[in-house]
Amino acid sequence: MEGLEKLKPLALLLLRVGLGVIFISHGYPKLFTQLQRTTEAFRNMGFPVYFAYVAGVLEFFGGILLIAGLFTRITGLLLAIEMGVAVVKVHGMLANPMAVHNYEFPLALMVGSFALAGAGAGLISLDHAIFAKQRSFSKKPKGRDKRD
Repeated sequence: MEGLEKLKPLALLLLRVGLGVIFISHGYPKLFTQLQRTTEAFRNMGFPVYFAYVAGVLEFFGGILLIAGLFTRITGLLLAIEMGVAVVKVHGMLANPMAVHNYEFPLALMVGSFALAGAGAGLISLDHAIFAKQRSFSKKPKGRDKRD
């Protein structure tokens, strides 16, 4: 098992990059090429039109942040929440839970994003490069706290 633990940084990198590419490919059209179609679709599903912009920004720029491994935990949490809404409201998981084929893809994106929110970006990330130094400076040295 210790050998598999050594794969954790690579596994988290691959998860981040895979999810990031998928989110970018879904967010880009929402923002840049199919905005009118996206806003109409959101309106037809009963969402406010501005949710189309929120979803596009979150998916496109969130995907970029995931690939870079920057602000991974909060980005993963926001994307997991967005995909949770999609699973329930758009793909009808609660309306027909046995029709897994209707919601399997957004469910996988939701679970993967939530895993990143929980696990973090890993060693191969900007989060680690930037924030690991701050954590090491903020830790108090162990030992006695008495002043002589």
